[in-house]
Amino acid sequence: MKLYSYYRSSAAYRVRIALNLKQIGHTIVPVNLLKKDHKSADYLTKQPQGLVPCLETKDGQFLAQSGAILSYLDNLYPSSKLLPADPFLAAKIQSFVDMIACDIHPICNLRVLNYLTEDFKVDSEQKLAWYRHWIIIGFEALESILQKTTYCFAEQITLADVYLIPQVYNALRFEVDMALFPKIMNVYQNCNLVDAFIQAKPENQQDAS
Repeated sequence: MKLYSYYRSSAAYRVRIALNLKQIGHTIVPVNLLKKDHKSADYLTKQPQGLVPCLETKDGQFLAQSGAILSYLDNLYPSSKLLPADPFLAAKIQSFVDMIACDIHPICNLRVLNYLTEDFKVDSEQKLAWYRHWIIIGFEALESILQKTTYCFAEQITLADVYLIPQVYNALRFEVDMALFPKIMNVYQNCNLVDAFIQAKPENQQDAS
C-alpha cells in the first residue's frame, strides 16, 4: 500500500497511526501542500479533491477521505479492530470521533485558515483567535466525555485515540492552553508512549521540515 501524506495534515496523521497500529506494510508518498503538490494534474487523478490523505491499495485502486480509509483498513484487518464489537460502545466512540472529524477539524484546517488570511485579509492574531475559539469549544465537549483512563475509552486504543492525538498536536502547535483539558492531555501523553503513535508523529516523517 501507498499513503499519500503531508506530514502536518491531521487527517493523514490519523491514517499513519492506524497503519502502524495494525502493522500494515506501506510506503509514505509525501505530498507537499505548501508547494501545491496536491494541485498537480497527476495527484488530482488519484484524489479529485486535491486533499490528503489518499490511499493506494495493493491492486492500484485509490481511496480518499481519512474516515473511509480507516473504515476500509478496519474491515480489511479485523484482528486489531479500532471499533469494539459492542454496538452501543462503537456508536459512542464514533460520536466522539465525529465531534473531531465533523465539527473541529474542517473549520481549523490549512485551506480554511489560508482562505481567512488570503481572501478575508485577517491578520495572524485574528487567525489564531479563530483557531483557538473552535478548538476550545470542541475540546470542552470532548473533555466532559472522557474519564480518567489510559486511553479515550478505558484501557484499549480505539478510533477515538486515532482522531484525538493529531487534533491535540495541532492545538499545541497553535498554542492553545491545554492546561484546560487535563483528561485530554492524559490520553495524549499515554498514546505518545506507544510506538505506532511515535512513528506517525509529524516530526518523524521523511518530509518534515
